[in-house]
Amino acid sequence: MSNKIIPMATALIFSASVAAADVPKAVADIAPVHSLVSKIMNGVGRPKLIIPAINSPHEYQLKPSNAKDIEDANVIFWIGEDLTPWLKKALSSLGEDATKIGLLDVDGLNLLDFREGALFEEHDHDDHDDHDDHDDHDDHKGHDDHDYHKGHEGHAHGDHDPHAWLSPKAAKVWLNVIASKLSEVDPDNAGIYFANANSAKQDLDVLSAEINAMLDPIRDKKFVVFHDAYQYFEKDFNISASGAISLGDATDPSPSRLAEIKKRVVDEAVQCVLAEPQYNAGLVAAVVEGTDAKTTVVDPLGAKLEPGVSLYDDLIRNLATNLAKCF
Repeated sequence: MSNKIIPMATALIFSASVAAADVPKAVADIAPVHSLVSKIMNGVGRPKLIIPAINSPHEYQLKPSNAKDIEDANVIFWIGEDLTPWLKKALSSLGEDATKIGLLDVDGLNLLDFREGALFEEHDHDDHDDHDDHDDHDDHKGHDDHDYHKGHEGHAHGDHDPHAWLSPKAAKVWLNVIASKLSEVDPDNAGIYFANANSAKQDLDVLSAEINAMLDPIRDKKFVVFHDAYQYFEKDFNISASGAISLGDATDPSPSRLAEIKKRVVDEAVQCVLAEPQYNAGLVAAVVEGTDAKTTVVDPLGAKLEPGVSLYDDLIRNLATNLAKCF
């Protein structure tokens, strides 16, 4: 064997070990975000997931393993305070040295306000385009003192509806952001990250066309959702829910809200009421009792899906499929 080959082989092995050692220790808050990060890191590494999809992000208790993952991370992707205000303190203390990206804060999104009232008729919500007033989002500068306001029924929530991951359009924006932030941490693999982002965006375009075709026959049908988590999906695919049993953070509705929703189901012959695996199915049963409405389960988080690359696309496809089958 040539004497030149041995040092060259040694150098290659050393280079590969350095590249592996430099793979970002990435963490994501919820399974859909974890899936988007997994798409970008595919072929390089795997991110950690904080909140299992069977659990509600609105009320999750961190486990020691979650705390360690946050502490070890050098880049953290999370929706933001509007979804998980309880997580901010943990990210600040445990993930002090990590780059933190609040995905609701990035440029290029259409943020929606919460719809107030069970029937979505009491609040005129505006879109919030492009976030031109946000200069630097990595550390949530300017957002440390979020002013939470009281909604109907005395409940507090954040400034915007945080369920933007149910919009493939938002996901495409985030794919670029994720690739960019990972490339800053790991420039050696930037080519892979951006190639993965381009491929994933093309897949989402195909998925959106598939879903639009799937939903065409039911665009004028009436349905009620369990909690007000779907307006980004509705906006992307030109459908519209008639109301929500629960508030946007899935807290239990008041008796008056339940009565209001049931009256709409009866008066307007609502055909479908959507349940969710993370929440109380008894509330859905109470609403449809004595009516002709059907029920089906839709899952905004992917409780029965394997975390990873394919979860996001499967989640959006399953949501559309189950909604279409309800009629």
